[in-house]
Amino acid sequence: MPFDAEIRDALIEQVRRFVSEKCVPAEADVAEKDEVPQEIVDEMKHLGLFGIAVPEEYGGLQLDMETECLVAFELGQTSPAFRSVAGTNIGIGSQALVLFGTEEQKQRWLPGVASGDLIASFALTEPEAGSDAGALTTKAIRDGDHYVFNGTKRYITNANKADIFTVMARTDPDTPGAKGVSAFVVERNTPGVSVGVPEKKMGQQGAHICDVIFDNARVPAANMIGKEGEGFKVAMSVLDKGRLHISAVATGVSKRLIREMVNYALERKQFGKPIMEHQLIQAMIADSQAETYAAECMIMDAARRRDAGEDVTLLASSTKLFATEACGRVADRAVQVFGGAGYVSDYGIERFYRDVRIFRLYEGTSQIQQIIIARELARAAKSGKL
Repeated sequence: MPFDAEIRDALIEQVRRFVSEKCVPAEADVAEKDEVPQEIVDEMKHLGLFGIAVPEEYGGLQLDMETECLVAFELGQTSPAFRSVAGTNIGIGSQALVLFGTEEQKQRWLPGVASGDLIASFALTEPEAGSDAGALTTKAIRDGDHYVFNGTKRYITNANKADIFTVMARTDPDTPGAKGVSAFVVERNTPGVSVGVPEKKMGQQGAHICDVIFDNARVPAANMIGKEGEGFKVAMSVLDKGRLHISAVATGVSKRLIREMVNYALERKQFGKPIMEHQLIQAMIADSQAETYAAECMIMDAARRRDAGEDVTLLASSTKLFATEACGRVADRAVQVFGGAGYVSDYGIERFYRDVRIFRLYEGTSQIQQIIIARELARAAKSGKL
């Protein structure tokens, strides 16, 4: 819903305090133990962060896109693992139900998703299907009033904590590509559903990804989201939103890293003066600020246009490409400004350097964004709208 300025400011301030007072002090401990403390998860529930994209009638905050991005800017200014705790509830784990679910499905699952009592995860990627989502091979074959699932999903965020999965599966094995794919809600406790051990990752310790295996798992036909064969449509319909959200998280991290760079450069001395007075250090910090400001402007413009009902596929992909690539450059410069201190774990800069690398991969790789941008421009030119 549209928030007035006073309510919005109060919400942003609450999130800002939560990040600075609860999350930042726990960053090193979370990275060491590979687990977000339950008390922090409970605080996220209390703030409503699991339900920011869920309609009010199901217990959520139903933020407009602009406000969601403002919240994401704040959540980005700490380890991305904290946001990942609620990330799948905010994203397609809930949005497929919000946009395409039946009223019965929404009543059954969305209140728990909004409160954080149910963790929703999204299962599309497979060992041989990622960017080419239409190549997935997990099958869901109709058998009476159920579908029988067989296959493996890979790198599924929050799978080890999930209560429900939004699963993309091939319901028509004879139809290649995206047209034979359908979307379902699959409950974790369904016989035949199992979850692998968390993968060891480059970064974002505290956020977990696992395989999800389906072995003759019988899922009620009533759990299908939308119509048979519309799974790809369901997935693609929420990607613009997800890409803007991730762009805002990445830009939040950039803001944090700029602050760290400036504070360190004002204290650290070389050649008899703070390194902030050396022009080549100034140049790295200035470039980081300019790129981050540009990303922020892109995000807010695209978010407002989406709230106004415009098609923002081109803008969302442009924003996601620029903001996440810029975040990677900012993280690299932060290591350079900190020098040896940036390479060791004491300051946390090397952790951020590793953490942000994933931003250029999920919600569509940078290369997929480039393809989408080119495709949308070609369409606009052919229709005379370029």
